[in-house]
Amino acid sequence: MASKKTPSTPSLSSVRFGIVGLGNMGRSHVSWLLDNKVPGAVLTAVCDNDPSKLEAYPQLKRFTDSAALICSGEIDAILIATPHYDHTSIGINALKAGLHVLVEKPLSVHKADCERLIAAHTNKKQIFAAMFNQRTDPYYQKLRQLVRGGELGKIRRINWIITDWFRTETYYASGGWRATWGGEGGGVLLNQCPHNLDLYQWIFGMPQKVRGHCQLGRYHNIEVEDDVTAYFEYADGATGVFITSTGEAPGTNRLEVVGEQGKLVLEHNKLSYTRNEVPMSTFSRSTDKSFDKPPVWNVDIPLPGHRGEQHIGIMKNFTNAILKGETLLAPAPEGIHSVELGNAILMSSLLGQTIDVPLNSAKFEKLLKNLIAQSRFKKKVVKSSVPAADFASSFGR
Repeated sequence: MASKKTPSTPSLSSVRFGIVGLGNMGRSHVSWLLDNKVPGAVLTAVCDNDPSKLEAYPQLKRFTDSAALICSGEIDAILIATPHYDHTSIGINALKAGLHVLVEKPLSVHKADCERLIAAHTNKKQIFAAMFNQRTDPYYQKLRQLVRGGELGKIRRINWIITDWFRTETYYASGGWRATWGGEGGGVLLNQCPHNLDLYQWIFGMPQKVRGHCQLGRYHNIEVEDDVTAYFEYADGATGVFITSTGEAPGTNRLEVVGEQGKLVLEHNKLSYTRNEVPMSTFSRSTDKSFDKPPVWNVDIPLPGHRGEQHIGIMKNFTNAILKGETLLAPAPEGIHSVELGNAILMSSLLGQTIDVPLNSAKFEKLLKNLIAQSRFKKKVVKSSVPAADFASSFGR
């Protein structure tokens, strides 16, 4: 499924990066680049609208306005790690200015903004990627290969329980924008699960219909969803169930895929395959026994360490795409799909009806604007400092 090779930029020997947004994720990106974890990448500038966050980086060019950074001439590429709504406006400005752009997840808050951002990428010589770091994980790469390569046969059912995104009240109170309709645009579907929704569509493709059940503030003092169960239907009859929450501990991460040829299970850093010797439909039609099952082979699939290079891997790939024409692992236009799935799940729950995919982006945007206008939620903010080790523990679901 590789995309065409991206155009290289032979005039560059290295890529000058600017990072906008110095929250938890932005500071992590800064540290990786300053530690030379990404060959060919040089961090030259940082930007945040809070001047106090810039004080830690006197060796870099510092900006409090993203527009000034974009037109400064100090950078070749920008990494956008701001609150979600700003991804669209900053991304459009950067693309129009001729910069290469790497956007943290989600690509935008809603599908309509994704469409606007993608439409601004008119110069295909500019590398435009999204930070879907879990695509670097060898387990998900192998699972995708087995599914899309036909090894499992026709897919019948997909079930992903991903409830180990546990978050505390302190986490939600750490920023006024977090977990609000106006500041973040959603909850677990827009903050934690863009990774999983991206992997879901990357491996299985987009469903035709979505029915969502979202509970708003079930476990936390927030106005957005923190507990979700969704049902997907595909045109060929396959079905999927997606369950997620930020309120369950210890939580579960189990992805189970059933096809004609058997069953794949990814759980506890282990990918196992129970393979039918005879496809299930063929066996059902041909056997003369009432309660028999196809004989199986139990296969453990050996793979290198779980997780892969994660964020650093995506930054390496992005940099190599600029310098060497390497194929992007996570092209930004693909980021619209995880946003669309999350939007469809939420819209289905709020309206109490099944939503057709492709989603009507204008209708969802109107729904979200109404939620923002009608919100009376008062956010309590408690300033906290998140240790790097604590924050890093959230990676690699």
